[in-house]
Order: sequence, then C-alpha cells, then structure tokens
Amino acid sequence: MQEDTTELNASRLARIADLIQEAGMLRKTPRTGWAFFGTNSENVAEHTYRTCVLGYILAKLAHVSTSHVVELCLFHDLHEARTGDFNYVYHRYNTARARDALADGVSGTGFGAEILQFFDEFCAEESFEAQLANDADQLDLIANLAVQLNQGQIFAKDWLDSALPRLHTAVAREVATYLLQTDPNRWWYGQVDKSFWVHHRSE
Repeated sequence: MQEDTTELNASRLARIADLIQEAGMLRKTPRTGWAFFGTNSENVAEHTYRTCVLGYILAKLAHVSTSHVVELCLFHDLHEARTGDFNYVYHRYNTARARDALADGVSGTGFGAEILQFFDEFCAEESFEAQLANDADQLDLIANLAVQLNQGQIFAKDWLDSALPRLHTAVAREVATYLLQTDPNRWWYGQVDKSFWVHHRSE
C-alpha cells in the first residue's frame, strides 16, 4: 500500500486520536466464550496480539507477504470495541453490524478505506493471505485450548473438534499438530536448571 497523502488537518488528527482510544477499548472487551469454561479469561486485545504474531509466523512459513497477513490480523476484531465479542450462544439470538461498526470507527482518519479493505478480505477468506490470517485467528484459540487440556480441562477437547476443521491451510494444520503435542510449559520450564528451585541459584 502507498503512503496516505490525505491532508493532515485538525479534524483528521482528532479522528485518529479517537481511533487510538477506541483500539485501547479492546483491552477492556472480554472474549465471552471463555465464560463457558470457567477456567480461562482473555480480552480481545490479548487475542489480537497473538493472532498477529501467528499471522507473521504462518506467512513466513508459507513464503508470502508478512506485512499483508499481519495487517489482516491486526484489524479483524477492531469492530468489537463497539459491538462486543459474540460467543456461540450470543450469535444464535443476536446480530452485530460488524462492518458498519468498523466503518464508523475508522471514518475521517484518512485510512478507513484501506482498513475496511483488509476487513473485507479477511471475512471473504478467498485469498491465500486471508486464509492464513483466519488460520492465525483459529490457532490462537487452539493454543489456548492446548493449555486448557494440559491443565485437565477435558471440555477443551470438544472445542478442538470444532476448531481444527476450520483451518484452511496445510501449514496451519502442521503448526496445530505441534501445538497440541508440545508441552505448553516447554518454552520456559524445559530449559530450567532444576537445582535453582532447591538452592535458588544455578549450579
């Protein structure tokens, strides 16, 4: 994408300030599905961050543009600052005008059209980059479920039975396999000098 050349005036700067504060609202917007577990909690900002990291990883592994996949991930849930996050039960009885909410949030910033283009591409799931971004979204859930399984939450298996078939790409399925067979504590505890816990120092 080319650099935006829209005039930087007071009105636009005020709308950019609004958008910055709106994005911050995602820190206070819970992912409501975890209420059914009773053993985990997460806000939308936390989910979005790791989804972006996963998007970068998948794009690297698939040899496509990392920046484009990450951009798709970055804005995929921004509308939830206005609509909230809908879990399965909410979706059965309510509808959210997600695109309208996002359009209102980015209007007047000078880059609203580009963000809406990212959102539309993500939702269409047609381009390979959009499929990777959607897979990153699901892999964040799968990574959380792997932790839940490790901690003895057997209900996580039922959620995995739904999440895994939603993956579009072979590379995401391969990453999911290793997420589920690798101890989620391995990244830190797998290299701990066990004597530290006894003597509070490394031997």
